[in-house]
Amino acid sequence: MTNNRRLAAAAGLALTLGACAGPTIPRPAATPPAAATPPVVRPVQNNALIGSSVDAVGRMFGKPRLDVTEGAGRKLQFAGPRCILDIYFYAPRAGADPVATHVDARVPDGRNADVNSCAEALRR
Repeated sequence: MTNNRRLAAAAGLALTLGACAGPTIPRPAATPPAAATPPVVRPVQNNALIGSSVDAVGRMFGKPRLDVTEGAGRKLQFAGPRCILDIYFYAPRAGADPVATHVDARVPDGRNADVNSCAEALRR
């Protein structure tokens, strides 16, 4: 075999093997996990309870039927014969005390109820 044929054969073999490898996939740079900071929560509802503290709500309604903490949030549930009220509390900024940022109200059969009317019915 002549040198030209050997070079051509070697070049062909290199191209064939290179095609089998496929393109190089870039790997993302490793980033350290972000520090666990509570999210900033901004209220989007407009009712009489939004912005109230846990203590203020306790003074209004007494002891909650449920008190659930999950992550940075807390839910208090108050219930009476006419309605059930779920109040969700989050800190508006890091280091601040939690305030009511969302409120759900429903009648015992599960249909939605007016938050302010339910709150009025549940007040002590």
